[in-house]
Amino acid sequence: MTARLIDGKALAASVRAGLKPRIEALAARGQRPGLAVILVGDDPASAVYVRNKVKACEENGIRSWFEHLPAQTSESELLARIAALNANPDVHGILVQLPLPKHLDAQKILETIAFDKDVDGLHATNAGLTLMGRPHFRSCTPYGVMKMLESIAYPLRGAHAVVLGRSNMVGKPMAMLLLAANATVTICHSATRDLASITRQADVLVAAVGKLKLVTADMVRPGAVVIDVGTNRTPDGKLAGDVDFDAVREVAGWISPVPGGVGPMTITMLLVNTVEAAERAAARSPSAIGRRPTEPHI
Repeated sequence: MTARLIDGKALAASVRAGLKPRIEALAARGQRPGLAVILVGDDPASAVYVRNKVKACEENGIRSWFEHLPAQTSESELLARIAALNANPDVHGILVQLPLPKHLDAQKILETIAFDKDVDGLHATNAGLTLMGRPHFRSCTPYGVMKMLESIAYPLRGAHAVVLGRSNMVGKPMAMLLLAANATVTICHSATRDLASITRQADVLVAAVGKLKLVTADMVRPGAVVIDVGTNRTPDGKLAGDVDFDAVREVAGWISPVPGGVGPMTITMLLVNTVEAAERAAARSPSAIGRRPTEPHI
C-alpha cells in the first residue's frame, strides 16, 4: 500500500480562491481586510514565517503591516504597540510571531490582543470558546488540518483520532476540533507510556511534537490518515516533519508531506480568519464603510 498524498499547497490555493469574492465584496464597500504582524528579535525561522504571511496577504488582496522590533524591546513598549493596533479600525487581525524573546511574557502579550482581532486563535477567550464547541477564531494550524481532513471527505464521526503533542497552539485546540467533529480523541505527550501501542489504534494520527521522524512505520495502523504538523531541520538543512515520510507512506492510507502539507494551510487559515474579522467588523460598524483607511500607529 502506498498512501495517497494530501496536497496542502493545492488545497491552500483552492481555499484562497474562495476568499477572493469575499475580499472583493468588502473592497467594493470601502473595507479592505487588514492584518498587522509583529516580529520581535531575529529568529531566522520566525523571519521566514512572517515573510510568507505578509507575502500571502499581498497576493490575496489583504492589506498588511509588518513591524520588526529589536530583541531588547521592553514589555511595555510591545504592549503599547498592540494597544494602538487594537484601537485602529483598519486593522482587523493582529499577530505577534512566536516565540518571543525570553524576557517577554508570551501569554500576557497574547492576552493583550483584542480577542476579536486575535486571528491566530490563541487568546484565552478564543481558546475557551473552542473548548465550548463554539469557536470565534480557530487556531490556524488545527483549522488547516480540519480542512485537509474535509478535503478527503474523511468520516470523523466515531473515528479514533490520536494527537501527538499538547501545546496551546496546536495539540490542545486540535483535540477540541476533532472532538467537536465527533471523533474519539486521545492526546499523547512526552510522559505517555508505550506510545506506539496507542498510535497504532489511530484512524487519524496528527503529529505535532517537533521531533524529527518520531513517527515510524511500525507506529501506524495500516490505512490510517497521517497528518504531519512537525517542522524540523535535517542535518543537511532540509525541512522535514515528525513523521518518517518514506516509510510511513507505505503503511498509511493518506499522508501529508513536509513541506507542502500543513504549512500552506496554516497561512491560508490565517487569511480566512482575517477576512472573517473584517466581515464581522463591517457588520458591527456599517457607518465605517467607505471612509478613508488610516495607517496604524506602530
